[in-house]
Amino acid sequence: MSARAGAILMAVLLALYIALVGWRAVQFLATGEPVAIAMGLALIVLPLIAAWALWRELMFGVRSQALVRRLEAEGGLELGIPLTPSGRPERAAADVAFPGFRSAAEAEPESWRAWLRLGLAYDAAGDRRRARAAVRRAITLERSERSGHSERPEH
Repeated sequence: MSARAGAILMAVLLALYIALVGWRAVQFLATGEPVAIAMGLALIVLPLIAAWALWRELMFGVRSQALVRRLEAEGGLELGIPLTPSGRPERAAADVAFPGFRSAAEAEPESWRAWLRLGLAYDAAGDRRRARAAVRRAITLERSERSGHSERPEH
């Protein structure tokens, strides 16, 4: 199963969960019992938070994939990290190459391309949290570039 198909499946399952929990919340509210009403209100809040989180993650995926496609079209996607037969980056090689990507992002802090490459290098090195942060910064920088602003993104 591809990552995209997995994300779509998870989004559909989460949407189903949100709908079922929402329906249960309505049933609790309809009882008129104070404890049930409190539970119903809590169950309304939880699906709203889940829907927001789902939307945020889907938009992150869409925006990051758009930047990866754009970088690939520009010929800047090749990281020079060898791949295993399964197509995943070799972690040891990624660890060795990583300082160069970090230096490039530090040298060009306003370059979404440098930050995207840094995010991809973090991912190849297995640091998902920092990878997502670097890609989020790349998305912010690219959006600022597209809108003509030169404002610095928040970390």
